[in-house]
Amino acid sequence: MKARSKDSFDQGFRMKLRLALSLLALCLSMEAARADATLPLAAHRAAYEISLVNSGDNSPPSGQTPVAASGLIAYEFRGSACEGYASNFRQVTQLQRGEGDAISSDVSSITYEDGAGKALKFEIEGRSSAKEDPPISGSAARADSGATTVDLAKPSEAKVDLGQDILFPTQHIERIIETAKANGGPLQARVYDGSDTGKKVFSTLTVIGKAASGPSADAAVSDRLAKIRRWPVTISYFDEAAGDQPPEYTLSFDLYENGVSGSLKLDYGAFALSAKLSKIEWLPVEACN
Repeated sequence: MKARSKDSFDQGFRMKLRLALSLLALCLSMEAARADATLPLAAHRAAYEISLVNSGDNSPPSGQTPVAASGLIAYEFRGSACEGYASNFRQVTQLQRGEGDAISSDVSSITYEDGAGKALKFEIEGRSSAKEDPPISGSAARADSGATTVDLAKPSEAKVDLGQDILFPTQHIERIIETAKANGGPLQARVYDGSDTGKKVFSTLTVIGKAASGPSADAAVSDRLAKIRRWPVTISYFDEAAGDQPPEYTLSFDLYENGVSGSLKLDYGAFALSAKLSKIEWLPVEACN
């Protein structure tokens, strides 16, 4: 890896962290949306505690490499197939590097997707110790023809044509669960979630393992999770416009059959964060009339 200046590292990290966290917020919200029609949707509030993952790499870190991390993810999901699904997400992270000041980041996301999965609304805000990023907001819709268009309100008004074969996060997660129930394997998909500039399409590769048979560490937080089937899932997000490049971000977690995400690993390439499930509160779910 080439050496990078403090400013370039800060800028690159802010961009990657904002992208990864907005993707995570949307992934969490859609996992709870339509995980399985045979189970009630898991409306809930959850908290995850952030720490740095030990890479096990024997190569000496650069001065800009994080040596410690702390933070918290707070997440709430509510909704139904009749009313649509809403989520509220916030992540506060602080990274301490070998050299220089710590990097702090505060990212929040509010999303709504209709019950049919044909419309997505999003509002994403992020700020860091170096600067405040412009907010992103807008909506996306898929016509009956399959063509997907985006109306951006922020950071500037724009109309974007994404073309065909685009999945919103709900359809993406739905495909993942269908694949999991069919004994797992790889799944490729083009996904749009409104993150980054609001104009980017991600090429994703998802690997789903066999249903877990051992005890769940998350059951220590809620024994309800011990009774629910789950699968190990890894989703890699590639910038479709960047060509043959490593993923910008990889998310690994246990996906429960009721749509809840267990403890997570957020891999940025140069380092990785752990987000351990520390609290979950089950909220009432209103059935459709």
